[in-house]
Amino acid sequence: MTAAQKRPRPRNRRISNLRQRRQQHLLDVKVRSRKVTQHRNRKVLVALSKLVLVAGFCVAVYLGALEGAKRFFFENPEYQLKTIEVQTDGTLQRDQIVEVADLHEGENIFKINLARVHDRIQQLPQVDDVQVVRKLSGEIDIRVVERKPVAWLTSEKEFSDPFVSDAAFLVDARGVLMKQKKLLPEYLGLPLILGCSSESLEAGKIVESSEAKTALELLRLSVRSFMQTRFQIRDIDVSKGYCLLVTDKNHTRITFGLNDLEQQLQRLEQFLVYSDDSKQELETVNLLVQRNIPVTFTRPPAAVINDTIEPPVEPRILKAIPVHSSAKATAPPSKAHSRATPKQLRSNGRERTDNNGEQ
Repeated sequence: MTAAQKRPRPRNRRISNLRQRRQQHLLDVKVRSRKVTQHRNRKVLVALSKLVLVAGFCVAVYLGALEGAKRFFFENPEYQLKTIEVQTDGTLQRDQIVEVADLHEGENIFKINLARVHDRIQQLPQVDDVQVVRKLSGEIDIRVVERKPVAWLTSEKEFSDPFVSDAAFLVDARGVLMKQKKLLPEYLGLPLILGCSSESLEAGKIVESSEAKTALELLRLSVRSFMQTRFQIRDIDVSKGYCLLVTDKNHTRITFGLNDLEQQLQRLEQFLVYSDDSKQELETVNLLVQRNIPVTFTRPPAAVINDTIEPPVEPRILKAIPVHSSAKATAPPSKAHSRATPKQLRSNGRERTDNNGEQ
């Protein structure tokens, strides 16, 4: 065996001691943290660059779009307002609607705020609904649906002509008060709601008293098939506060309570059917009472008309005039009897001949 073969093998021993190993570890950590920081800074810089590029691109697109819109739309003479089309189903005039909408021909249609135009027209008391449409290249269409008045409303208890009364307001089914500049002939036949003294009457406001709301509800319920032809309301007096005094076209006076209008109308319908079957005319009905309802009847109009045209024949009493013979003999002959008839002349001649023969 050689000397090299007999030499023992070296063991795996650490060359560095503990202090050296700690210093080497700290150096490795410092190197790694510096690389990580550089890598992170590089990522942040790239992200910021991309963000700046995207933001710059968006700003450029936005500015370009504004310039294009300004050039092709807002300053384009092709899109100037040339036509204002107004359609309404009531009495509002075109000039009145255009003035309220603050529209002027020649302005750019894309600069017109349609929502603002809609709100301005909607503020008119007569307007129930409105639609504003922009049409290319230079037209604005306005369609107005006006409120339909169902009655006249006033704080007075009596007035004859609502057309000339400043205290009378038109009211629709929702209770909105209106003052029409142009009154149609059919408005004259609308029912009257009288005695609304608790209301502050002003165009555009909504009625708030329970009596006026009940009166409007009664008008709505009374337009059913049978009631619409047989029971037509002429006026409603709400001044009592606890009931409605209703007069219809036939001058029948009905007292309604403020509650259960449908049941009261059903009871009234039964009385109307009975009066038609019995050929009688109702004069008063008190529907406040649920049982043993007080009802009075009046003479039918035909009987009153017949009595007026053909009055009852009464015997004619003639007064006798006394005649005195002496006064008649002494009285001188009147001129009316100075001329005798031929018959009297012949009788007088006979008397004369008889007297001559006797002589």
